Amino acid sequence: MGKLQSKISFHPAKYRADGSVEETGPVQAARQLGPVHTDAVAAVAALTPDLCVSGGRDKSVAVCHWRSGAALRRFVGHQREVTKVTSARDSNRVFSASRDKTVMMWELHGTSGPSQRFPGHDLVVTGLAVSPDTSQLCTGSRDNTVCKWDIETGECLGRAAISRNLVTHLCWVPGEPYVVQTSEDKTVRVWDSRQLQVAHTFPAQRHIQTSCDVSPDGRLCLSTSSGCTGEGGEATLWDLRQTRDRVQEYKGHFQTTTSCVFLPQGPALVPSIATASRDSTVKVWERDTGGRG
Repeated sequence: MGKLQSKISFHPAKYRADGSVEETGPVQAARQLGPVHTDAVAAVAALTPDLCVSGGRDKSVAVCHWRSGAALRRFVGHQREVTKVTSARDSNRVFSASRDKTVMMWELHGTSGPSQRFPGHDLVVTGLAVSPDTSQLCTGSRDNTVCKWDIETGECLGRAAISRNLVTHLCWVPGEPYVVQTSEDKTVRVWDSRQLQVAHTFPAQRHIQTSCDVSPDGRLCLSTSSGCTGEGGEATLWDLRQTRDRVQEYKGHFQTTTSCVFLPQGPALVPSIATASRDSTVKVWERDTGGRG
């Protein structure tokens, strides 16, 4: 172990999904922005190729230019920790969810206060997704409910409750009226947003489902699992067209896997995904084989 630590300390290395280390030569150090939040950052999302949005325990939402390291906007309005952040497709609006049970919308080029509020949940809001046409917002909470909202008016268009459905994450399917949702009841649900009804529930997993993502073409979705000391912590690939069984499983994290993402695919690159875990690692996987990326 001492040799491995020494090797990592003095030589840039590439970490593979199976835990091995491959020498890759000099690499550019990760860019770290100056302090914007005054407490832990709880959520981050891409806004544009140059901008990112983050939310934290300091109750604020910040928009930063990651290339220059400059903080462009900082929004304050929540009463408790910000749990989720996301943006509309036009990139001019930012949405944040909080432990204060509310969701707020912020205008990137507007005033510092929220331009719309979406109150109505009884517990912390843990899921947030904007429709592809940016007209509707879908929210989920630990109060076992999923809500649909009109973004312009703030009106609640529907509310659905399922026993023990403690929502952990929401993701809208690109170009479709469907929303994928993960839950503490160990299931992944697909909602039809038009009637706000469950269109499909994938077979229950062994562990709590913590997050999800949908591929850009809307055909596949990922979910991640809780775990501890090597048990659980896997990510699962599902086909949204063939909804009977999982397509692939990615095992290698030693603690809860907290997030997942489909990586952009270049013309010469193998389709890949990335997962992040409480075991302090980010792993890249070949999407179709489950092998190391």
